[in-house]
Amino acid sequence: MSSLEPYENSNSQVIKAYFGGLAALLRPRNIRASAAYTHDVLMAGFAFVAALYLQAGWQFLVAFEAPVWKGILCYLLVSAGTFSFTRLYRSLWRYASLPDMVSIAKSMTIATALFVPLYFLSADLSKLPIEALAISWFISVSLLGAPRMMARMTIDNRNAPGAPNGKNTVPLLLAGSGDGTELFLRALARDSHSSFRVVGIVDEMGTNLRSSIHGVEILGSIDDLSPVIEELERRGDRPERLVLTEDSLSPVAVRSLLEEAIGLGLTLSRIPRLTELRSGISDRVEVKPVAIEDLLGRPQTILDRESMAAMVHDTRVIVTGAGGSIGSELVRQISDFGPSEITLMDNSELHLYDIDMELGARHPSMIRHTIMADVRDQVRVREVFSERKPDLVFHAAAMKHVPLVELNPCEGILTNVVGTRNIADACVEFSAKAMVLISTDKAVNPTNVMGAAKRIAESYCQALDIQSVERHDGRTRFFTVRFGNVLGSTGSVVPLFQRQLAAGGPITVTHPHVTRYFMTIAEAVELVLQASALGSSTTDTSGTIYVLEMGEPVRIQDLARQMIRLAGLRYGRDVDIVYTGLRPGEKLYEEPLHANEELQPTKVKGILLAAPRTADYAMLCRLIDELSKAARASTPEKTLSLVQRLVPEYVYTENADGGLGDIIPEAFEIDVRTAAVPYVDMPRASGG
Repeated sequence: MSSLEPYENSNSQVIKAYFGGLAALLRPRNIRASAAYTHDVLMAGFAFVAALYLQAGWQFLVAFEAPVWKGILCYLLVSAGTFSFTRLYRSLWRYASLPDMVSIAKSMTIATALFVPLYFLSADLSKLPIEALAISWFISVSLLGAPRMMARMTIDNRNAPGAPNGKNTVPLLLAGSGDGTELFLRALARDSHSSFRVVGIVDEMGTNLRSSIHGVEILGSIDDLSPVIEELERRGDRPERLVLTEDSLSPVAVRSLLEEAIGLGLTLSRIPRLTELRSGISDRVEVKPVAIEDLLGRPQTILDRESMAAMVHDTRVIVTGAGGSIGSELVRQISDFGPSEITLMDNSELHLYDIDMELGARHPSMIRHTIMADVRDQVRVREVFSERKPDLVFHAAAMKHVPLVELNPCEGILTNVVGTRNIADACVEFSAKAMVLISTDKAVNPTNVMGAAKRIAESYCQALDIQSVERHDGRTRFFTVRFGNVLGSTGSVVPLFQRQLAAGGPITVTHPHVTRYFMTIAEAVELVLQASALGSSTTDTSGTIYVLEMGEPVRIQDLARQMIRLAGLRYGRDVDIVYTGLRPGEKLYEEPLHANEELQPTKVKGILLAAPRTADYAMLCRLIDELSKAARASTPEKTLSLVQRLVPEYVYTENADGGLGDIIPEAFEIDVRTAAVPYVDMPRASGG
């Protein structure tokens, strides 16, 4: 390579950018940009003439006619080239702001700097006063910036948020005085078709009383909502909606605000969050109803996305249960981190089709494989893993509905236990780097078959992980992530309540004191990925379970009442709550940890570590083999007796057929760290 090549390449790029910009301007569809470009060049030339006049007067212009015209022509050409190179004409005048003024100043500085060598190299140009260049810089910046700012001000004044425009039929009162409020008002000013009109602002603390944002007055604090409404009503500007513009309000504050807004006859809404604008930012200003997630959520956990991306990027990934609520969200978030390929595995044709179509639209160039398979089929699982050779496996396939698993215990065991074992064994056999098991808080002191089955699955993965770490054989790492109920997932309580409200009620709740931990689907999956990245980077722990911090448990009765309020209805008048009694296997409250699981913090907020509570691997394999045979033979009595041997804290009291009576469980918890059990190579020929 010649030593001059870098400079030649640099020059060619500048020339290409220059002529490329000019060619783009000549296209018929760029009339607006061409007009803006012509305006800027002419204003630059006028500024140069004005600078010469201010410096030397008309006499100078007449006496030096040739140098003056040469100077004007050179200045126009230099300015034209500079504006083409910097793409100054691309900015929309109606959105002009400080960054646009900075761009104008930079462009004029470049143009002036380019003109200076021409000035000193030309005998004619050097006759002109050099001071005129500095003067022309200031005049040019003013002449280029003023029309842009005037256009912006004209549009802002025409669509002012508080302007009594006939189209702005819905008066709004904004709650919050931070950046979100300012952005909302600015967007509202640009939207000439908006159906909203802002009549005032209340802030969190009331410290900015009688200040204003974009001409809209801050009337008081959120605590003074009632007096503010009375004052606006006296003015004839009573709002119809109270709109939350900030995300900093706690769920408790939002719930309180909802009750007060309903008492004052207002609808509580909020502006969309940036994370919800997946299809791009629209020019139309929208407000959204406050959802139940806003009342039950927690402050957003700050996640280490770089570690998550490093874990997933350029790897081969399999997601089981890819069509389910958790599985489909896993697919969405994993695909955003750029795996080399992703395999969607599910036994539901419809759900698999839906997520496959969505992923195709989301990342059309991503290599993806859509596979119909049942995790209970060991042969089919090995076939899939043999073809795909995954690096990472996220196991979300499971039967999760407590009452259905209670009625069909053998099916629940085959899916949640045998299916998990099949996936874990395949991970070891085909050398996957890591497997992540999605578990549940129902696995702690389980009172139902679903929770007990999940606990057995946890134990199996823990035992495999301890063997992998202690033998330093480079085998698959196994991580378990445990969390509570997921808002909006298939079959969960929120969609049920929504259907009951749509039907006119009543809402059915099992018990007045039943509580549950709740997370949103997106939040749960983000923390699953974060915990997986954390486990992948840690080699000094094994067999541990990552527990997602879920805040305070929520009474289902309170959840039902809040949903009634959000629907604009009144509890006890419009909709009633009916208590139906606890279902078989259902607990009043869930526990994220067992008493023997020591809780340890991690370096990531929102993720905790439960110390291992594992069983002997060889004995575990033998009992799961027996459990598999009993479940496949459809013998629930024998199946459940084996479940109790595997999970001593699980006590089965009643089933659909009238119950099995009291079964005394055999103690079955041997610490694999102290037990001298020979390593069993995988996969085994039996089971599955």
